[in-house]
Amino acid sequence: MESIFHEKQPSGNMDDSGFFSIQVISNALKVWGLELILFNSPEYQRLRIDPINERSFICNYKEHWFTVRKLGKQWFNLNSLLTGPELISDTYLALSLAQLQQEGYSIFVVKGDLPDCEADQLLQMIRVQQMHRPKLIGEELAQLKEQRVHKTDLERVLEANDGSGMLDEDEEDLQRALH
Repeated sequence: MESIFHEKQPSGNMDDSGFFSIQVISNALKVWGLELILFNSPEYQRLRIDPINERSFICNYKEHWFTVRKLGKQWFNLNSLLTGPELISDTYLALSLAQLQQEGYSIFVVKGDLPDCEADQLLQMIRVQQMHRPKLIGEELAQLKEQRVHKTDLERVLEANDGSGMLDEDEEDLQRALH
């Protein structure tokens, strides 16, 4: 199967910012006998392959690259902007890829036999469940910062009332209503 590229990428190894082009990544994957095919190309779509029958996708938007990969019998979004791997169900995989395309990502199917990895071997034997979806790293930091601000505000209120025994009228009404 011939590689299909319909993306304009900088020539050479990388641009001034350290951004690798699709050609560089494609050449690096050829070392392992892997090849990239543009997911939404007419040639690939004509094959009508269900995404769950693939093993890996590489996603790119501007200078950010990440992988959606099947490990064992489950799919994982391995985006480094998340606080951890995100489990993707087989039924949600196609929707997830469509959402990424809508957000402007180029998606490439990785074709060929992926090298063995310990995670893949382990997840062949067990299935994982995800209790909480990972958040974007910035979201988690903002949430922690917000919790600290609320805690500080609460501490200030408690300190202001600490030991003074003085409550304003609203607080007195609230205390009476609660008792």
